[in-house]
Amino acid sequence: MSVINSPVKTTGQQKASAHQKLVLGLACATQAMVGLDIAIVNVALPSIQRDLGVSRSSVQWVVVAYGLLLGGFLLVGGRMTDLLGRRRILLAGLGLFTAASLLAGMAQHGGVLITARGLQGLGGALVAPAALSLLAVTFREGRERNRALGVFGAVGGVAGTVGVVASGLIAAGPGWRWAFFINVPVGLVLIALAITCLAADQPRRRSGRLDVAGASTVTGGLLTFVYALHHASTHGWTSASTLAWFIAAGVLIAAFVRIEKRSPAPLVPASALRHRTLVAANLTALLAFGAFFSFIFLGSLLMQQELGYSSTQTGLAWLATTVTEFVTASIAGRLAAAMSVRLLLGTGLTLLTAAMVWLAQVPADGNYVTDLLPAFLLAGLGFGLCVPSLQIGALSGVTESESGLASGLIETTREIGAAAGVAAISTVLVAGTGLDGFHTAFVAIGILAGLGAITAITGFRRAA
Repeated sequence: MSVINSPVKTTGQQKASAHQKLVLGLACATQAMVGLDIAIVNVALPSIQRDLGVSRSSVQWVVVAYGLLLGGFLLVGGRMTDLLGRRRILLAGLGLFTAASLLAGMAQHGGVLITARGLQGLGGALVAPAALSLLAVTFREGRERNRALGVFGAVGGVAGTVGVVASGLIAAGPGWRWAFFINVPVGLVLIALAITCLAADQPRRRSGRLDVAGASTVTGGLLTFVYALHHASTHGWTSASTLAWFIAAGVLIAAFVRIEKRSPAPLVPASALRHRTLVAANLTALLAFGAFFSFIFLGSLLMQQELGYSSTQTGLAWLATTVTEFVTASIAGRLAAAMSVRLLLGTGLTLLTAAMVWLAQVPADGNYVTDLLPAFLLAGLGFGLCVPSLQIGALSGVTESESGLASGLIETTREIGAAAGVAAISTVLVAGTGLDGFHTAFVAIGILAGLGAITAITGFRRAA
């Protein structure tokens, strides 16, 4: 009997494996598209400013609008994924992102481009948690899911640095509009794959509904907080306008907490806040992503302002970090089977701290091979261990009905941490002068990474 049934079972397993690979490929591609667009216009900003006649004070909104809407709506996007269906939300997000990319590429006015970037961020806020949630329900918790999250984390982790490289090459080649036009055919292919490869969403319970009051206050609070961070980097942390924005964000978040306590269907159930692993993953992610994205921001400025690198040279210099991070993250999921998330995160953030200590000593005539490359490799190795480990920690022990929420939480923490880290490090840099200011700022990033290591070691249980 076992011999007769064996071929049937093998065929079923092969079909299941093929479907899992398709879902993993789709999830990775969508994550890469969202992640790339965070940084893909950074080096091209001078060209955008010149072509569209955007003022120096306004051109930053081409970057800020994307991050603002992405960070503000990720939590709501995650909850909508649980309530309305992963496939449905993924398709909605891909459709919005693709249409907004076409609008951005065709923009003839700065206001249109900024609006399109905001719509891209909103689409990304739907896509990112839906993609991560798809992996959580497609792969079984343990070795199988860890390996999938290793690949997913590798793609998501390097997307930002690849975006910096691509930004320089596109600006010097076909022009900045192609940073957006390239998303259109890619988005259409991903929509077609999602329609054909993903099963229709199961009908949802009528009792499952979106907490509108909670969603409004938390989204408003997060949007206000992210804006306050950017405002502080240009107007100062102690200015009256900056303090007013932070107070407004605090009031909205406080209102959200009060609403959640009374809501029969809260956006963030109390059980999520009692989930030690989920809380530890989010706190660690806040510090880890804050440190790493600040490192990319500061490293790019160091190379161009102090070491005389061109935009193309700066982009190519990041390949060392990008490749190392991708390779490390790809195998980190497998390592999680033999090592705890706690140990992987502690090791990764310690390596990132060491990289910042190295960069805090770069001389004025620093050489790439001897003064930058060792730190770039260490940072790629350290952060490569962190990205999949954080996602594994955030999804461990989470029920299928709350996988979207957990995905939205970790993605929100990632974006908020990155924005807060860059804003804080910008202030440290401005307070210093010349190369000494960069040295001090790298020390500050090292402190962030060190605090992340401590949080991971104390927050996760030894057996996590």
